[in-house]
Amino acid sequence: MNGIERITARIQADAQGEIDALLASAQAEAEQIEEEYRLQAEALRAQLRSKAEKNAREREERLVSAAEMEGRKTLLAARQELLDTAFQAAQAKLCLLPHEEAVEVLAKLMVRSSTSGQEDVIFSQADRERVGAEAVEKANAAGKKLRLAEETRPIRGGFILREGRVEINCAFETLVRLEKSRSAAAVAKLLFP
Repeated sequence: MNGIERITARIQADAQGEIDALLASAQAEAEQIEEEYRLQAEALRAQLRSKAEKNAREREERLVSAAEMEGRKTLLAARQELLDTAFQAAQAKLCLLPHEEAVEVLAKLMVRSSTSGQEDVIFSQADRERVGAEAVEKANAAGKKLRLAEETRPIRGGFILREGRVEINCAFETLVRLEKSRSAAAVAKLLFP
């Protein structure tokens, strides 16, 4: 039996050796597969991190760009408001000219604006009473034959020249609005160098 036991022991030892070799091979293969998946996971993690960082940078750039655009819009609106205020102040100053200056300015404007020299001059009610007759008289002294109209209009300074059905609007609000459209860029350069 000794021989059978030895054979059996040897078979068991050989089998155990094969089992150990298979286990070692399986362990090595498992470690290799684990290492491959770990490397793939790290590569995927790096790729995802890179993509997330890129997306974050792009989002930040978009937010900064939007904020800058909003800032420019706000600045432009503020500048436009200041420009409007400047032209409104100019119009208010024209409407509040002292008596003699108002007569002088209106007479010169009538002479320059009159086409035939024989138009009716329409003022606001207040300006008709305050400076109307004197301004028309001063314009007529420069060679015109203008007439002070009985009719008044709801304007804030200046006048309207009328000959028949043709009217020339020289109301200060109209003149300032026209001047604003012509010179807003130049005024903006002066206000905001």
